[in-house]
Amino acid sequence: MTSDNDRRRGLLARLRRQRSVAPSRGRRRLGAAVRLIAALMLAGGAYAVFAPGAQAQDNPPLTGAAAEGKALFDVSCVSCHGRNAQGVEGRGPSLIGVGAASVEFQVSSGRMPMARQEAQAERKTPVFTDEQTRQLAQYIQELGGGPEVPEGDLRADANLATGGELFRINCSQCHAFGGGGGALSSGKYAPSLHPATDRQIYAAMLSGPQNMPVFGDNQITPEQKADIIAYIQETLKDDRDPGGFNLGRYGPSTEGVAIFLVGIVALVFASLWIAGKS
Repeated sequence: MTSDNDRRRGLLARLRRQRSVAPSRGRRRLGAAVRLIAALMLAGGAYAVFAPGAQAQDNPPLTGAAAEGKALFDVSCVSCHGRNAQGVEGRGPSLIGVGAASVEFQVSSGRMPMARQEAQAERKTPVFTDEQTRQLAQYIQELGGGPEVPEGDLRADANLATGGELFRINCSQCHAFGGGGGALSSGKYAPSLHPATDRQIYAAMLSGPQNMPVFGDNQITPEQKADIIAYIQETLKDDRDPGGFNLGRYGPSTEGVAIFLVGIVALVFASLWIAGKS
């Protein structure tokens, strides 16, 4: 009898302990869930506070000139180059990273805007003023960086003799010895240098438009670029022709053909004259 009572009391004690343990575990689980939710809310709040600041640093506001350039870009360039200058397939390439030099060359020479895709963009009357061109160039520069044309006199302290040597080595193969340009393959050509300005020549060397190779500062230093520009502007564009008729300044090949033809004709007439006298 006593043992039965003891067993009942033991069973009741175990049941009381289980009831007391169950609520304790439930409270612990509930507390862990509350702490987890609080931690998630804290992390979300911290992200909401600091994320806008990080985004603002990644996309700094445009300067005044670049903002004006963006307005021009959105009106005149976005249809071919995309809303963010990322390019449109079949219409126009991406401008990210091309730099202000490329934009300045293409726009100031009237090659852009381009009416249609062709083998080569032709020089035309510019659509934008010099100021608008600089604004467009500044917008593309701040959008993705790239080479820029330096300010100031681009041919200060230039050496004409060195410029002529560099021009004959690097430029005459396409632009001819007189700077008049020449034909290339597949309907392409090297344009005449006579209408080009100092900044356009410098920008072309930096950006390598169309078929022209890029002559970065590692290939041709800024001082050498100044020498080339000075040679083009002060020698090739000078109308002095001490030899007489310049034959279009297309180089020694044209001159050699002209001399050969003139010489042959002179020899033929001389032979006929001698035969007639004899």
